[in-house]
Amino acid sequence: MVIDFHTHIFPPEFSVDRIRYVDADATFGALYGDPKARMATAEDLIDAMDEDGVDLSVVMGIGWADKGVARQANDYIIDAVGRFPDRLVGFAGINPAWGEDAVRELSRCSDAGLRGVGELHPDSQGFDLGDQQTMTPVMEVVLAGNLIFTTHSSEPVGHVYRGKGRTRPEVLWRFILNYPEATIVCAHWGGGLPFYALMPEVTESLTNVYFDTAASPFLYTSDVFETVARLVGADKILMGSDYALVRPARLIRQVEESSLAQGDKAAILGGNAERLLSPSG
Repeated sequence: MVIDFHTHIFPPEFSVDRIRYVDADATFGALYGDPKARMATAEDLIDAMDEDGVDLSVVMGIGWADKGVARQANDYIIDAVGRFPDRLVGFAGINPAWGEDAVRELSRCSDAGLRGVGELHPDSQGFDLGDQQTMTPVMEVVLAGNLIFTTHSSEPVGHVYRGKGRTRPEVLWRFILNYPEATIVCAHWGGGLPFYALMPEVTESLTNVYFDTAASPFLYTSDVFETVARLVGADKILMGSDYALVRPARLIRQVEESSLAQGDKAAILGGNAERLLSPSG
C-alpha cells in the first residue's frame, strides 16, 4: 500500500474567493497569498492519487489563525473523509493559543472521525510549542484520543520560502521532551532534527517521533533518504508529498530510485504510515 502522509485540501470557495481568506487568516495568507500558489479540492487529490498510484492520503488543515476559517476547513475535511472513506484520513486544523476553544474544536473533529491534528504552523499562529501551559490542554486530547500530532518544521539555515517560519530543531526537541508519550510527526524532515540523532540524548527522545518528506525536492538532495534512514531508521520516515505543492509521484520516484533496501522502501512508501494509522497505533 502506498500512503501519502502529507496533503492539503480546501473547500472550492477558498480558491474562488482567495483574497477574502487571505485577509481573514494569517497562515492562509502566508502560504496562499500568491495567486500562483496551488490549491486542491478533495476531488483533485483523488484524481492525482489515481494517476500517481497512491492508495491512501492523509489530508491536513494548515495552522489556522481564524476560528471560523478553521471550522469551515475542518468541516470540509470531515465531509471529504466521509465521501472517500477508503482513500482519505483526516487531520484537524486548530490553534493551541485558542485555549478551551481549541480543545472543543479538536474534540469535535476527533468525535467526527479525524485521526490527528495538523499541520500546525506555530509562527503564523502565534504560539510556542515549548510552552506547556499553552500546549498541555490540546495534548491531553491528543493522548486521550490516540491522535497523531503533526507540526510544520523549519530548517535553521538555507533559503527562505513562504511559510518557512522558525520552528527549528531546538523548538521541536523541547516540545518532544515535554510530551514523550505522544505520537508526533515533524513535517519536512523535522527541519533537520534527524541529523542531531548523532547525539545519544536526541536519539533516546525520538521513540514516538516520525519525520515526513513533505516538499523534500525543494529542500534537500535525494541523498536525504539514505542519510536519515541511517541516522534514525527507515521506520521513522513517512512519505509525504505536500500536495498540491508537489505531486506524490515525485516523492515515490525518489524513494524507489534510492539505494535503500526494498523493505525500507516499502516501509517509507506506506508500511510505516499504515502501522501508525492502525487502531492500535
